[in-house]
Amino acid sequence: MASLKELRNRIASVKATQKITKAMQMVAAAKLRRAQTAAAAARPYAERMEAVLANLAKALEGPQDVGTPLMVGTGKDDVHLLVVCTSERGLCGGFNSSIVRKAREQVLALTGQGKQVKILCVGKKGYDQLRRQFEPQIIDTIEFRGIKQLTFEHADQVGQKVRAMFEAGEFDVATLFYSEFKSVISQIPSAQQLIPASIPEEGDSGVDLDGAIYEYEPEESEILADLLPLNITTQIFKALLENAASEQGARMSAMDSATRNAGEMIGKLTLNYNRTRQAQITKELIEIISGAEAL
Repeated sequence: MASLKELRNRIASVKATQKITKAMQMVAAAKLRRAQTAAAAARPYAERMEAVLANLAKALEGPQDVGTPLMVGTGKDDVHLLVVCTSERGLCGGFNSSIVRKAREQVLALTGQGKQVKILCVGKKGYDQLRRQFEPQIIDTIEFRGIKQLTFEHADQVGQKVRAMFEAGEFDVATLFYSEFKSVISQIPSAQQLIPASIPEEGDSGVDLDGAIYEYEPEESEILADLLPLNITTQIFKALLENAASEQGARMSAMDSATRNAGEMIGKLTLNYNRTRQAQITKELIEIISGAEAL
């Protein structure tokens, strides 16, 4: 049985930890509001970008039309690039593990089909987990540690890296992995194909042309050549913002759970302390009474 001093030290330690987790929960709640607003603001632009690309792609459906490589790909799917976006910090529950798990399943599935897989990690925690099993496949890691607010320029760093690799012929298909924010308690690991461009079906584009025929100036192919690189960066930026909101939501839930667990542990330790103290007092009283009777 632990001594009273050990129990007092343990109670003081757990109380100190509880203060830290409570503070982290409140900080995450404050950051979540900003991150959630940014993620919600980015969604309409990214969705509209996909709708515009869908309309342009439909206009290029003639047999004489040839799409840009970013639209149609290389015609092969032998080499796959997985862009795995995770956080820079831990203590956010299963947020990073869920994204890594989805990426790991994709790697194993592609490897089983005889495909070559390359991994580009965006975020330190994803790299730390993936390198245990797939270190030879990891080609680079991009970290945004110390950056308080992610901007379009940060997403463009990743987009330029992906486009440069594609232009150099280093892969055929690129897929982006991130966590879509739904609520504080719900973040859904998602995968989105970047190259060839993932164009929504006509019924999913959200744009009803009502039979209208658009005439484009300059030509559709020229517009696509400008929009497709921008679309890659836009989708990466949306994924980074979704990740930021999901991370804070997961951290808020994890710290709330840790705070409640610490409270329960303090209650159990306090009860154990009181029982031990009472037993010690009772033992001392018995010894005093026994000594008095012996006299």
